[in-house]
Amino acid sequence: MLDLSFVRANLELVEQKLRDRGQDPAALLGDFRALDQNRRERITEAEQLKAQRNKLSEEVARLKKSGQDANAVMDETRALKSRVDELEQAADETDKILWLILFNVPNLTLDDVPVGKSESDNVEIKRWGEIPQRDFAPKPHWEIGEQLGILDLERAAKISGARFAVYWREGARLERALANFMLDVHTRDHGYTEVLPPFMVNSKSLFGTGQLPKFAEDLFHCEDGQKYEPGIYRDNDHWLIPTAEVPVTNLYRDEVLDDAQLPISLTAYTPCFRSEAGSYGKDVRGIIRQHQFQKVEMVKFTRPEKSEAEHEKLTRDAEEILERLGLPYRRMLLCTGDMGFSSAKTYDLEVWLPGQQLYREISSCSNFGDFQARRANIRYRPAGQTKTAFVHTLNGSGLAVGRTWLAIIENYQNTDGSVCVPEALIPYMGGQTVIRAKGK
Repeated sequence: MLDLSFVRANLELVEQKLRDRGQDPAALLGDFRALDQNRRERITEAEQLKAQRNKLSEEVARLKKSGQDANAVMDETRALKSRVDELEQAADETDKILWLILFNVPNLTLDDVPVGKSESDNVEIKRWGEIPQRDFAPKPHWEIGEQLGILDLERAAKISGARFAVYWREGARLERALANFMLDVHTRDHGYTEVLPPFMVNSKSLFGTGQLPKFAEDLFHCEDGQKYEPGIYRDNDHWLIPTAEVPVTNLYRDEVLDDAQLPISLTAYTPCFRSEAGSYGKDVRGIIRQHQFQKVEMVKFTRPEKSEAEHEKLTRDAEEILERLGLPYRRMLLCTGDMGFSSAKTYDLEVWLPGQQLYREISSCSNFGDFQARRANIRYRPAGQTKTAFVHTLNGSGLAVGRTWLAIIENYQNTDGSVCVPEALIPYMGGQTVIRAKGK
């Protein structure tokens, strides 16, 4: 969340940044200005009354010392104390209201983020790989997967409903191979530490990374005796994770990290669960948009002055996976109107899908600044200082395994319906170089 003191001192800037995101500052901030002014007036009055009370206390001491009656002055002193307590309590209550307002205010975008309304205003930063020219019409992954007998959407719908998938034989092995390959590259070559977190988290964790309260409808809540109430964040309720970003970032919630530990780079392979609320009718074919999918996630905790450089590095780490797999992609800098709630700057990596003749997002790499760290209270102690500061958090997909799977199926398809295994994955596929239909 935003720093309350910063918002007070830079309200006009905050309002403009919200307009850049396509948000209505009045709807989000409400009576922030009036509430803050009221708070300031109460604090000012309380300070003035405290000074007055201190003078009266001195008068009480003088009267008592001289043997005079001090009761009237003491009564006045008690009345002032009571009024000061009322004013300070009222200021504290107003502070809480201001904090509640900020819970629903998105992060402020960095100055180099292009201002725009939608994905059409995103800016292409780079493009890698040649799109091969084929002498046949490439098929989409759902057709190839069915013909090879490695992707079964019909049975998945029978056992779980729409937006689920069952992988068979080499299809299941390819998913596992991709996850192991990504984890090996990130841990062995990129310096990440692997972690296996829980796949269920409490509402405090979802608040910390910014999914709650705004995006509750996009999540799967477990009916385990704790009904979700907006504004109440428990440590004993359960939600299925929408991404490993949530449990991994919250590993350090309410902790103070040593400066020498930073940057901390973690990677995790987990399933992800999303209700896809509001996506009815979108990507109904294949496995682009699923209620459950697997992902290898990268999460970083860094010093504020290093976060932009670490963002570039994290994005390159994701790009390297695509390059080792030989998958053409492009890097897009998202505009203000297409960014996530918690992000200050986001790069999307989009992979080329020949079966659909378009680029599709396969990784989203974001710098959150101190936005998540404030919500989750993750601090560090700078070297040589006693005062703590908030870390900056970053995360990115490295990569979404299901979308990488379908990108391989579409990009490595052959005229006979078979699919070649990318060279980097052959050791993970037990030496298998081609996926063919069963019996062929």
